[in-house]
Amino acid sequence: MSDPADLPPYFRISPDAAMSDLGDAITAETFATIAARCQQGREDLASRGLGEEGRKTLRKFSTWEITRYLIPVAQAHFRRVLRLNPHLPQGVSETDAGAKWFTLEDVLRLRVHFAAEGSKSKEYRPYRPEGLPAKMVAVANFKGGVGKTSTAAHLAMSAALDGYRVLVLDLDSQGSMTSILGGRVEDEWQTVFPLLARHYALALQSENRSRIDRGDDPKPLDDTLAEALKITAQDLVQKTHWPNIDLIGAQLNLYWSEFQIPVWRMQSRGWRLWDALAEMLEADGILNQYDVIFIDTPPALGYLTINGLAAADIVLVPVGASFLEFDSTGRFFDMLHSTFASIEEGENMAARALGQPELSFEWDAVRAVITRYDSSQQAELAALMQAYLGDTLSPHRQDFTALIGQAGEQAAGIYEADYRDFNRETYVRGRATFDQTYAAFKRLLIGIWRREDLARTPESETESETVGT
Repeated sequence: MSDPADLPPYFRISPDAAMSDLGDAITAETFATIAARCQQGREDLASRGLGEEGRKTLRKFSTWEITRYLIPVAQAHFRRVLRLNPHLPQGVSETDAGAKWFTLEDVLRLRVHFAAEGSKSKEYRPYRPEGLPAKMVAVANFKGGVGKTSTAAHLAMSAALDGYRVLVLDLDSQGSMTSILGGRVEDEWQTVFPLLARHYALALQSENRSRIDRGDDPKPLDDTLAEALKITAQDLVQKTHWPNIDLIGAQLNLYWSEFQIPVWRMQSRGWRLWDALAEMLEADGILNQYDVIFIDTPPALGYLTINGLAAADIVLVPVGASFLEFDSTGRFFDMLHSTFASIEEGENMAARALGQPELSFEWDAVRAVITRYDSSQQAELAALMQAYLGDTLSPHRQDFTALIGQAGEQAAGIYEADYRDFNRETYVRGRATFDQTYAAFKRLLIGIWRREDLARTPESETESETVGT
């Protein structure tokens, strides 16, 4: 006879004891109480990384970090340049004989100096052809927990450290990206919502002009739409604790866009809702103010995600090396095909009838990226995924390390972590996986820009590349 103590825990549960563990019945108000507690906890956790003014601050960078990761020069040469140029940032020491530490603003100034005065053979500033618009990058998958927001955040930080001017659009009403970047969003009017509303309002005004010309009554423009016509993308952009990362944030009320957009579409069948985000950003000159725009989408293929994907030049799809995530990601690509092919079919029937150009969605590149990778457990499945997806799957696999876990606990990015809080080798190994992820992305970015630069310029004029921000 077996010892009762050896039985699994789901045996010998007393119904009376189980009943005594229950509290009162749950009502809708209970959810509000739970939400309030979560909000208090979130604010407490987020506040631990805030400065004296109650906002996030970015740590400083040491001479070792700058010369290893940011400006490709030897430490001795770096120090010599500072001595010979006292007008340049000199850094600060925490002790009399300690290492010098620099703000990212300092690093950006120093990079400009080295680019102007240093060796032309070194890459002091990232490749960026003049006259081309910013590239928009959507990070998307409707499978939760695949590292979508983390990947988008770290790519944005990598690009900023590299010297690019970065804008981050948070389309996820959960606002995780907004929290990572220390953004503050009071309501939906500080999100992308007014840009979508403004695009619809402009379409409605155009339709009303046609209705009036036909002798029909115009459709009413309600207060929401009238207010949205006054708002530009620049009104929504907020600075972050990164000097070259700006943000258009998100919060819970943004989710109402998923209900409002189909209502507008029903009222005006001619409104091209999928163009709303891209056309408003372009109209407001945003594409000329930044180098790279990262779009963090919701974990669902709703109207906000469709807008983000339609606006994007590059689509990145994070995926874990597991059967369920691989299966889900396959279904995600199938839904992408169904959604955009359906839009094209519906629009092009009318276009052909009217003799107008047909709609065709196009992206510069699409890549899936394996995230949170454990080589000891997932190597075989990752290899299988690579075999089936081929070039669509990036060969680099983003490892999960202790550094990633700790950064997540602190609502911060790995690049915001101070390496003195770790063994230096742990830090180097932990950030290496994200450096490699960024390198694979940057190769895509540079290749696309180079292709566009060559397409617009005679070959003889492209021998000297234009770089800078």
